[in-house]
Amino acid sequence: MTETQFTPRVFSGIQPSGNLHLGNYLGALKRFVDMQGPEYETVYCMVDLHAITVWQDPDRLREKTREVCAGFIAAGLDPEKSILFNQSQVPEHTQLAWIFNCIARIGWMQRMTQFKDKAGKNTQNASLGLFAYPALMAADILVYHATHVPVGEDQKQHLELTRDIAIKFNHDYGIDFFPVTEPVIGGPAPRVMNLRDGSRKMSSSDPSDMTRINMTDDADAIAKKIRKAKTDPDALPSEVEGLESRPEARNLVNIYAALNDQTAGQVLSEVGGKQFGEFKPMLAELAVEKLSPISSEMARLMGEEAEIDQILARGAERARAIAAPILQQTYEIVGMVGAGKS
Repeated sequence: MTETQFTPRVFSGIQPSGNLHLGNYLGALKRFVDMQGPEYETVYCMVDLHAITVWQDPDRLREKTREVCAGFIAAGLDPEKSILFNQSQVPEHTQLAWIFNCIARIGWMQRMTQFKDKAGKNTQNASLGLFAYPALMAADILVYHATHVPVGEDQKQHLELTRDIAIKFNHDYGIDFFPVTEPVIGGPAPRVMNLRDGSRKMSSSDPSDMTRINMTDDADAIAKKIRKAKTDPDALPSEVEGLESRPEARNLVNIYAALNDQTAGQVLSEVGGKQFGEFKPMLAELAVEKLSPISSEMARLMGEEAEIDQILARGAERARAIAAPILQQTYEIVGMVGAGKS
């Protein structure tokens, strides 16, 4: 096989199944915005088809899809520079997913730890979609020939599966057609933790709203949640090593670092020796400065549903302009009659 040169292209998505929170912003949205530029073509979407692997109230799903879109834009994503859409408006995703269902092996799917975690003990009662959705995730990525995916640690296994599917497809058909996508993992706060328990990831499903900062929170709510965040009685260390065995302290320092585009070490060089009574107001001020404009713009956009829907429809058109030819070529490679017709 001759080696193909692929256009540098980024793809990633967020499920519209819960409230956007600080972890989504620092772990995903902020990184998406940072990657927007001349180095890559950037494609981002609300993965609403993934959301329905567990039952969703239809009205709430529509609301959350628009809310995530508003979050993307309020965080700084330019829908003219990036392609922004919701997954269900681009049918090529599901069409390629069926091909990949036939490429992926059941044993590969059974190793996916997220299925085991989400299905729990009663796996026989889980939806087929929940079991098979890593193949759809592979299609989401590869239908754009995406070369890079900014991804959290919890999705790294699924990206490895995407790479396996691309390699097997290329091998089975003797063609270098799909790129072996590279994960983009990193940043000072790749995983933002619970404000009340630094050993648990921040989550929209936690019953207590005080465990997270929602991207829709106003300035007062942001400041209050940081003031109430769990800490320990010791002063902040001057070195990162001093945060070991101090999960709450590490979490707050990482949040400060990520919001201020610093490393944890740089933050500690400035605040080492301070008590939390002094550090928390600094963090609250920074968080309000960075986040409250986003929540205000999200509120404005959510009041303009027609504007959001127009952005998503235009994004879907642009996404299909890339995806449709790649799907057509895939069908031709696999041997589908009529796939070459325009």
